[in-house]
Amino acid sequence: MTVSGGVLNEAYERFHRTGPEWGEDQLTNHGPMAVEVLVRRGRADRVDRWVQAYLDRLDEMPSRTADITDADWREALGDGRRVGDWAAYFGRALAERPWREVLATWWERLLPGIVAGTTHGVIRVGHVVRALLAGAETPATLDELAHGLAFWAARSRPFPPAGPPSGRLSPPAALRSVPRIPDQRGNVAGRFGQLAHLPGWKAAVAGLAPAATPEEVPVRLADLVAAATLGYLAHGHGQPVLLVHTATAPNAVLHTLPALPRELWAPSLTAIWTTTAAIYSAYAPPEAAPRSALPTPPGGPGAVAEVLERAVDHADEHVIKFTDTAAEVYTRTGNPDALAAALRVTELIAPAR
Repeated sequence: MTVSGGVLNEAYERFHRTGPEWGEDQLTNHGPMAVEVLVRRGRADRVDRWVQAYLDRLDEMPSRTADITDADWREALGDGRRVGDWAAYFGRALAERPWREVLATWWERLLPGIVAGTTHGVIRVGHVVRALLAGAETPATLDELAHGLAFWAARSRPFPPAGPPSGRLSPPAALRSVPRIPDQRGNVAGRFGQLAHLPGWKAAVAGLAPAATPEEVPVRLADLVAAATLGYLAHGHGQPVLLVHTATAPNAVLHTLPALPRELWAPSLTAIWTTTAAIYSAYAPPEAAPRSALPTPPGGPGAVAEVLERAVDHADEHVIKFTDTAAEVYTRTGNPDALAAALRVTELIAPAR
């Protein structure tokens, strides 16, 4: 990973001069997440051009206002104005302690606010942890971890209340059982606000079979990622961008598990399952797209490479990240509908310009 690692480091350094959000609508900066996929998928030669095009839309990193300390961090949690302060805080922490130790401490603290940035906080952390676990521990990757944790902390937002999994349903069956909110319009806060009064919401969340042991957590998460990927194929037309995260967010948690203490695995499953169900309820339309309207996936040994190349050519950051997840699902399950979902996202989201 020497050459690719150098490409990733350089891309991270360029992005760290920018903030985690941009524009009046506070859209998320997906750059660091997408380049991790490009490098890991063997497209390092495409990174520089992609980064240059993406940087043009971004805002500068917000200025610092005051130091966050171990004594007063709770006061700054969820304060989006202090993302620069949070980045400096985590930068200091990672300079003083091993990254796994910092991650474990703050994963537990931030888990209740996993909806941060509509799950982009945990997704950004998941991508850089995957790079770190692959051996790319450099000042740039540690700085990226600081920026990912900072975004999560600054935008911390609790997931809708519901009980932990206590039923018998598999992830696919549990996701199918999630009721839809009555008014699928408006912003995330307005949609999530309907869940507390939605008949069947708490029962649907509780219906997932719990993981009896820590070893079962990765299996549940992998099955949830697969279910959400296939769910996108049928329902992604409801909100093509937001529904991408029903698959990519639990996948980020799945890839982070090896770096976390096992006692955090079950709470992580509960948090991300509840959040995934909430996004699904809020954005997935009840009616599935007709099968005749869905793409036919490629076959043969080059199928994964083909859908990945289409995603890279398409160049949209959501398409790149979702296709990476869908390719993993196909590799695990052999289900061609996972690749069809990867093609579907290229149809539903406009190509990057």
